[in-house]
Amino acid sequence: MSNSFGKLFHFSIFGQSHAPAIGVTIEGLPSGFEIDMEKLTAFLARRAPGGRYATSRKEADAPEFISGLAKGKTCGAPLTAIIKNTNTRSSDYEYMRHIPRPGHADYTAMVKYGDSRDYSGGGQFSGRLTAPLCIAGGIAMQLLEKRGVSVSARILSIGGERDEEKMFELIDRVRAEGDSVGGVIECVVSGLCPGVGEPMFDGLENRIAQAVFAVPAVKGVEFGAGFESANMRGSECNDPFYLDETGKVLTDGNNHGGILGGISSGMPIVFRAAIKPTPSIAREQRSVNTEKAENCTLSVRGRHDPCIVPRAVPCIEAAAAAAVYDLILESER
Repeated sequence: MSNSFGKLFHFSIFGQSHAPAIGVTIEGLPSGFEIDMEKLTAFLARRAPGGRYATSRKEADAPEFISGLAKGKTCGAPLTAIIKNTNTRSSDYEYMRHIPRPGHADYTAMVKYGDSRDYSGGGQFSGRLTAPLCIAGGIAMQLLEKRGVSVSARILSIGGERDEEKMFELIDRVRAEGDSVGGVIECVVSGLCPGVGEPMFDGLENRIAQAVFAVPAVKGVEFGAGFESANMRGSECNDPFYLDETGKVLTDGNNHGGILGGISSGMPIVFRAAIKPTPSIAREQRSVNTEKAENCTLSVRGRHDPCIVPRAVPCIEAAAAAAVYDLILESER
């Protein structure tokens, strides 16, 4: 069940980093919907490996739809899409059988699954699994667009740098040092009407955060003013209500991030996700050899991103879109 998300827009992600394929099965799509494949392909390309600031692993990430479509439109059956893994180098990871990489799920997977685990490329814990997440989220974004709702994310900072030129200079510098760097992504959901969401455990914050934490590099999420609100007074943090010229209720400011009591207020939903540095780095690190029961050091081999932040931007959009669309469907029941 942990690989599944959503109640009415429900999807399950399957596969491992070096398996023959990864993919997603989506239930709850309206029948007769024609997916804009060109737009979906462009969306997936933003997450795909390759390029100056990403891993050199080359994967087309072209989805192949094997069920759920008839004559190019959704037919009511579960929609399943796969992405074939074509450029794996599993031998790069053989040492991981007994030596866990710091910062990765290697050790916890070793404890939970033992020798049965698939450790090549990180197995089911790999960021590679965000590709099928982007298929589901990319489709959700198209469905949201038909309702006048848009989802857009951007890089807010990398390694504390907010200037774009300095951000990428920093990535080049840490890569040359055999290291990596993280950053912050800000996401905005616009056009959502008030009244979507539930109190307590099914609030917009809860569901968005749950989906966003499926992106392996995410270590923190904040909405609106977030942690800065802890340093404000009520008179500063509160967003006063007012009526605009059309009689619509709005707020002066958006410290609440478009969500009050877990329910949309009609203002843009704004949240930020903290992305940790890529844990696979060439610099020597301390670890343990579980077979020999001794301490050791390792330098991670293989092809890895010096900074995952640029490729994570569409993943954050996809997660947010899936959560918001699912809650919209619930609000219409």
